[in-house]
Amino acid sequence: MPNPTDALQGLTVLERGWLSSNNLLIHAAGDEPGAVLVDTSHVNHVDQTLALVRHALQGQPLATVVNTHLHSDHCGGNAVLQREFGAALLIPPGQAEAVANWDDGQLSHQATGQRCDRFAPQGLLRPGEVLRAGGRRWEVLPAPGHDPDSVMLFDPAGGVLVSADALWEHGFGLVFPELVGEPGFDDVASVLDAIERLPVRVVVPGHGAPFSDVAAALARARSRLRNYVAEPARHARHAAKVLIKYHLMEERRQAVAALRDWTAAAPLFAALWDLHGRALTESPQAWCDALVGELVGSGALGIEDGVVVDR
Repeated sequence: MPNPTDALQGLTVLERGWLSSNNLLIHAAGDEPGAVLVDTSHVNHVDQTLALVRHALQGQPLATVVNTHLHSDHCGGNAVLQREFGAALLIPPGQAEAVANWDDGQLSHQATGQRCDRFAPQGLLRPGEVLRAGGRRWEVLPAPGHDPDSVMLFDPAGGVLVSADALWEHGFGLVFPELVGEPGFDDVASVLDAIERLPVRVVVPGHGAPFSDVAAALARARSRLRNYVAEPARHARHAAKVLIKYHLMEERRQAVAALRDWTAAAPLFAALWDLHGRALTESPQAWCDALVGELVGSGALGIEDGVVVDR
């Protein structure tokens, strides 16, 4: 029986942590002008991203960068990679105008209180089209749910699915539309169904190692989704803790008072408190204190002399 990882020949998966998404380098084949990089990780890790990509290229040019979606952990290195390699940048079309105008009100970075350097795309990665890279024919597939404008890449011949945050080995990304009172759970379910219909041999997720037991991953994702549908407040509380943890991964350490101020100022956290935390606490800052206590209890964060520390 063929080894599913054989499907990754000609590809380099740069597995990162949770602040930074994975990067997938599709090495050039034949007369292609250069390699293609999928996603560029967080701006805080841009020096590491550059070093990893340069090493993986082994002297080959980088012709194109593509983003699966425009959250800060997937596109934060865009500007530097464009400058360093002269690569063209392709993004999904949904937020193209917001990117062109760098409209913080439409992009997710301001709402989540996260960092991202401004970048300028040269083209679009449209669902229904094909990206030819590495001698492969990558179908661009819509993947709404985690982000309404997200896409996946699928190579039917090799059975490789670049799933971004639509499917991880143990779940999927936060369903951001649901966090602001808009539908998103049905989109997650539809994308999981679409993945199940594909002849996938190996999945390269946005976070975590590539995996081949797609059926088990889908079962876990559907179980999590059922829980969120049954208890939307559970999803919202998890999201609030993720926002705090992610912010501490950016900052590494922050005084308790400053973290309280951040949660009050970050529009998405404030909206979550208004929808789900108001009945439990008197203010976003008080909700922050309660959630930080849970994160410290689980070992995800620590507190040292009035300073919250990432673990």
